[in-house]
Amino acid sequence: MKESSTSGGAGRKQGAASPCAACKLLRRRCSQDCVFAPYFPADEPHKFASVHKVFGASNVNKMLQELPEHHRGDAVSSMVYEANARIRDPVYGCVGAISSLQQQIDVLQAQLAVSQAEVVHMRMRHFSSSPVNQSPENISPPSRHHQSRTPTRSLFGMDMVVDQTNMGMGESLWSSCN
Repeated sequence: MKESSTSGGAGRKQGAASPCAACKLLRRRCSQDCVFAPYFPADEPHKFASVHKVFGASNVNKMLQELPEHHRGDAVSSMVYEANARIRDPVYGCVGAISSLQQQIDVLQAQLAVSQAEVVHMRMRHFSSSPVNQSPENISPPSRHHQSRTPTRSLFGMDMVVDQTNMGMGESLWSSCN
């Protein structure tokens, strides 16, 4: 038997190979020059099934025919991703996934900003409390707040003071910064 060219059948043998996932789902004979075969192999039927459900076989065929071969793989990957997103979320599809990820980025950026501000605050507190920077006029008299604070050692090797008088059970240091 003769091997087909890589442009059409992607190494399939003429007449002996099983049909690609698209031809199998569509119940048609998979030809040597099948446009679907290189992108929808028989061992991955779910790929074409989702793309077919969302876009339709005729539209996918038209899109692939209009593209140069070197862009078809990326187009199929994009169609599979969009189809799976549309099946999971019929209203928003990929836009819903992107929006959700953007919200997560916004929350994480806010948390990072709070953490960075706290590090700067701790460094400034450490710098201002070091003996080199304290002159008699900069030293404040002890207050009742200093008595209720517990000194701890942070990861940065700086003294960190946590005011525990205003923190309830289960409340973290992070929530008291907001």
